Amino acid sequence: MKRFHIHIAVDDLEQNIHFYSALFQSEPTIHEIDYAKWMLDDPRINFAISNRGRKTGLDHLGIQVESTDELELVQQGLTAAALPVVSQKQASCCYAESDKYWTVDPQGIAWEAFHSLNAIPMFGEDDVIQLEPVSSCCKPSQK
Repeated sequence: MKRFHIHIAVDDLEQNIHFYSALFQSEPTIHEIDYAKWMLDDPRINFAISNRGRKTGLDHLGIQVESTDELELVQQGLTAAALPVVSQKQASCCYAESDKYWTVDPQGIAWEAFHSLNAIPMFGEDDVIQLEPVSSCCKPSQK
């Protein structure tokens, strides 16, 4: 089953945790010094915010899946959209290790399709080929 993902860069993490906890009527599932995430079932969403010194606002959108097979199906859809797709295996980002695919839609919004493999004790940074625009979390970057 798929879960919609939204990541927003914020300037004041605690103020935004207070706001989104009230909005969702739920405390974050993960709360770190620079990151918070709500794994909601109604609506079914992975909603994340981070305060990592980046430009505030929409960071990226995504589709989280529960299996490698589901991830490959989403990747096929991204490829069918005829836009560049970058593969990332065992990426360390947002306190998780994940297999991912990245693309950018025609409006320039970064999209991430991912399957989280396990939790890790650090925020981490992805390191792959850059797609424009650059995402502040798990950002694809030019080597």
